[in-house]
Amino acid sequence: MSASLLIVVAFLLYAFGYLVYSRYLARIFELRDDNPTPAREINDGVDFVPTNKWILLGHHFTSITGAGPIVGPAIAVIWGWLPAFLWVVLGAVFIGGVHDFTALVTSIRHKGKSIGTILGEYLGEKARVLFLLLLLALAILVNAVFAYVISLLFVKFPTSVIPAWLVIPLAVVFGLSVYKLRLNFLFLTVIFLVILYGGIYLGSIVPVDIKPLAESLGLSPIMFWIIVLFLYAFFASSLPVWVLLQPRDFLNGLQLLVLLFLLYVGALVANPEIVAPAVNLSPEGAPPIFPFLFITIACGALSGFHALVSSGTSSKQLEKETDARTVGYLGFMGESSLALAVIIATTAGIAMFSADRFHELYSSWASIKSSSIVAVVEGGANLLSSIGIPVDFGKTVIATLIVLFAATTMDTSVRIQRYILNELGEIYRFRFLVNPWVASGVAVLTSMALVLSKEGGKGGMVFWPVFGAANQLLAGLALLVGYLYLRSVNKPTWPVSIPMILVLIITSLAMAMNAWNNLMKGDMLLFSVSFVILLLESFIIFETIKAVREPKTA
Repeated sequence: MSASLLIVVAFLLYAFGYLVYSRYLARIFELRDDNPTPAREINDGVDFVPTNKWILLGHHFTSITGAGPIVGPAIAVIWGWLPAFLWVVLGAVFIGGVHDFTALVTSIRHKGKSIGTILGEYLGEKARVLFLLLLLALAILVNAVFAYVISLLFVKFPTSVIPAWLVIPLAVVFGLSVYKLRLNFLFLTVIFLVILYGGIYLGSIVPVDIKPLAESLGLSPIMFWIIVLFLYAFFASSLPVWVLLQPRDFLNGLQLLVLLFLLYVGALVANPEIVAPAVNLSPEGAPPIFPFLFITIACGALSGFHALVSSGTSSKQLEKETDARTVGYLGFMGESSLALAVIIATTAGIAMFSADRFHELYSSWASIKSSSIVAVVEGGANLLSSIGIPVDFGKTVIATLIVLFAATTMDTSVRIQRYILNELGEIYRFRFLVNPWVASGVAVLTSMALVLSKEGGKGGMVFWPVFGAANQLLAGLALLVGYLYLRSVNKPTWPVSIPMILVLIITSLAMAMNAWNNLMKGDMLLFSVSFVILLLESFIIFETIKAVREPKTA
């Protein structure tokens, strides 16, 4: 099987999804430009800001595209390239894209509220508070884990430090130039993109090692970066979105699109053969392919975290309802195309210069779990080399963009955590939590507390084994919120309800199996967390069944 054939098939399906299926979804939801969006109605200049759909697409795309669509597929191809390919592409078209689009539209129809608050409007106050607390816990976990992972990447790839931090001042200047000085948008985009790639080249020849500085402060390099990242996230999550969030995400999105284009051109030029088996049901040390494939590959096929972005930041910036197709659905196709590029890189690109390299990295589950980033960086750099980009520079580009997108997701997640705290503050009349700066401080401190709960900043990693299943359960519950909304307005529900049922069944099974495995290992902490999440899900489903069975009131 050649890589080129997979690419052609995948992009034909992406085209069908955006041009045909998303139009059908738009008709079901009756998207109309004359319906005022929360961004236009509230327009507070801070969080609610009407935004050009292409700029907002950049924000949404980069916020949902963290390390997930890179690490997940890189690990999952140990079960074979075919299951990973089918889940990434078909899952994106019929489930993931539907999920992001539905969460976005449902939120704008409820004044930009989060899916947790919206759930309460259909199932009552208790369900709303419990769901918001679950969302808050997941956001804290994401922030803690991403702070550690980004810091680890800074230490492991010191060439990424300069370009990763250079994008911040450039984004502020870009935002001011577009929104205040009204300079030519296309001209600015080209200039700033060239500067950013110049920064990547500068980073490749000037790696930054902060070990001496960190040790002089009595810190390890990882803890130094964790502190710096949270200080940055505190300010970034409180500033108006047009100052940093939008322009940074737009510029980062352009960098990724350029890299994706080059990776796919490299794959088409080289047209390497896929060396991975089509299906491998018994890799050494791996859990069973069903249901664990569906939680190992989350971002790229489906991810509940996206519902937090769709109903958190993106819904507050959508200028027109019809833009939801571009931002929500097309944005997910973009992320899925990144996951597809990872599959191509790790199953074909990795073996371009060494036929045994794939089998070396994928010899066991333990081997690839510790080497997934290595497989992506090496395989991607090999593909880039086919169009004349030196392998070492290619590795720097790919590593830098992995860091950039992990950092972007963390930044957005802290802002989302602030929104959830704002909503809880309004519910319980804790007025101090309504203040954005105070809420951002609470968000950062709670995430830092989790980080510091284990030596070396690994506190979040303690709970990470249950995150995959919890994240996908959240996706199922977000689809349930969309189902409740469509039902309330007497619209067809099957495009949402069928994925919802499949996702809830598969991920509940995965969560139950995780809980049982942790109980058998004697890990009562992870067993308890899994058990509580399953209880919460069961409560919400029970309340939904009650609500559906009750006759509608006029």
